[in-house]
Order: sequence, then structure tokens, then C-alpha cells
Amino acid sequence: MSAGVVATLLTTVLAGVDPSMALPLQGALGAVGDLVFGAPHWVLEQWYWLMEWIYYFTGLEMLNPRYRFMHRAILVGLCVGVMAPLIGTFLVHRQLALIGDALAHTGFAGVAVGLFLNAVLDLGVSPYLTAVVVAMIAALFIELISETTDAYNDVSMAIVLSTGFALGTTLISLNAGGLAVGVNQFLFGNLSTVSPGSAAILLVLFAVIVGTVALTRNQLLYVTFDETAAAVSGISVNWYNRVMVMLTAMVVVGAMQIMGVILVAAMLVVPVAGATQVSRSFSESLVVSVVLAELAVLLGIAAAYYGGVTAGGVIVLFAVGIYVCAVAVGKIQSARGEQTAPDMGNIDADGADVGPGAE
Repeated sequence: MSAGVVATLLTTVLAGVDPSMALPLQGALGAVGDLVFGAPHWVLEQWYWLMEWIYYFTGLEMLNPRYRFMHRAILVGLCVGVMAPLIGTFLVHRQLALIGDALAHTGFAGVAVGLFLNAVLDLGVSPYLTAVVVAMIAALFIELISETTDAYNDVSMAIVLSTGFALGTTLISLNAGGLAVGVNQFLFGNLSTVSPGSAAILLVLFAVIVGTVALTRNQLLYVTFDETAAAVSGISVNWYNRVMVMLTAMVVVGAMQIMGVILVAAMLVVPVAGATQVSRSFSESLVVSVVLAELAVLLGIAAAYYGGVTAGGVIVLFAVGIYVCAVAVGKIQSARGEQTAPDMGNIDADGADVGPGAE
């Protein structure tokens, strides 16, 4: 549905320039859209089959084939458990932990934009798709404000956060076109509202994020630990800063489905903070943070289903509990002399991977 809407809008605009190109262009764009969103839907079907197979062997009620929304929620949660620490590890070591909050609030504004357009123009576009666009624009504005005004990052984040949430609440409060929105699912997350379309969008974001980090890991790592040296070696620091904030925007919107606006930033920070307590290198911290995040997500989703509580809050509580355990393990290791007591400042930057050769 989203791909069809985008193709129609683009061809409508371009048809004003050359009407003869409308049908061929719409067909080409539609084919691209089907390719982009068709693969995630195929993956989703295979995921349903896997969950049903696990259900027949385990008998877990939440995996019952009748509850496909739970199958989608688990898939989204597992993807978030990889994406959030993957990006969050870079953010935490760059002291940008709060950028998730800023982009979450602008993501909420994007949801409001999508709902408003659907109510007024009947576009049928997914609010999560508009949230991705608005959050990525907001991410670029954060970098732009910092670069052009010499303001500290926390100032630009505060400006974008307040602007985004103000825009979202304004659009939600409008009644134009009979707009009426229940915002709780976007503020706090909801397992039952993860639709096949939003799950497909999340899978596309997952592929983009993981692929981008895999291709640019060395450059991002170099910029994270020494911007000055990275600039001297010829790496475009501003470009990779923009890449990082745009990837963060994608993660935030993807995690918003089950975490909600208010709690989404926790998955970028808490598992990473826990991993730094027991890790000595950046790579080790990255792997451990993903493991801790996945554990928190699975436990949180199960507790939310069987306890009838909001998933986002429970996931964060489990993540904080795991963080406390990681701190205790780190203190025990330090007391036994197994490693130097770790903190945010002494994680090794995997020196073999960074330097002029990372270009």
C-alpha cells in the first residue's frame, strides 16, 4: 500500500511536466516498490511458519497461530534488539545518548503528520512511513544547527525535541477532516497494533541499518573516538555524523512500534551501558549489548503478554534489571583482578580497526 501511494504521488507530480511519461513511470516505480516491500512480506510469511513450528514443539500460548500479532511483535522486538544497541553503542561513546529522545518526539510528529494526511486527503499511507521521513529530516536539522550555530549538541537536540513534540500535539489536537486519534499506542507502544505493513517497514529499516553499519563501521568507529584525527586523515566527519543521526532516526521509528515514544530511547542506551560494565573492547561491547537487549526484549514481551501490561515499560524494566546485574558482575570481575573496572571512558577502540587505513 505504501509503495503504491508513493508511486502515484510521484507520477502525478511528474505527469505535469510530461503526461506521456505517467504510465511507464508509475509502472517502473510500482515494480521497485513491490521489490522493496515484497521481500519483507515474504520474510514475514516464513516467520509465521517458524513461529507455528516452535509453537507445536513448545506449546507456548503466545506463539499460538491464532495470535499472528504476537508473531509480528516478537519479530519486531528481535530486530529492535539488534538495531538499537548497534547504533546506541556509537551514540553512548560519543556522549549523544539523549538524541534518541529528541528523534522519538519528532517521530511522534511524523506519525501525527501521517494520520492528519490520511484523515484530510485519504492517502492511505502508513503513519510509521511518514514518521521515518520526519525523523530523518529532524536528525539532519540537529546536525545542521550544531554545525551552523556552534551550539552544543544538547541545545540542538532540545530545540528539535520541543519543536517535534509541539508539531505532533498540534496536529493531533486539530479536528480538520474529522481527525480523531488514539495516541496511547504511539506514546507507550502496543504489541497488538504491529500490522504486517509496519512490520515490513521495520524489516526494510533493519536491512538498511545493518548494511550501512557493516559498510561504514571503520569510519564510524574512527569518528566516534577521535574526530580530529579522522578529519586529518581525510574522513568527512560531518558526512558520517549525518549518517549516524539518520540511522538513529530509523532505529527510533522502528522501535516506536513496541516501545512507544516515551521509552524508545532506553533501548539505545541501557543495554549499551550494561555491556560497557563487562566489556574491554568496542567489538565486545557491541556483541554483549545486543545479547542483553535481546534478553530484555524477549522477557519483556513474554511478561507483557502473560501479565497483560504495556510491553514498552516492562522491556525497559528488564533492561534496567539486566544493567544492574551487569554492574555487579563488573565489580566482581574488578575485585578478582580479571579486568580493569570498566567505564565509558576506557573501552578500547579496537585500535587495529581505526586509523588512516579506515578510509
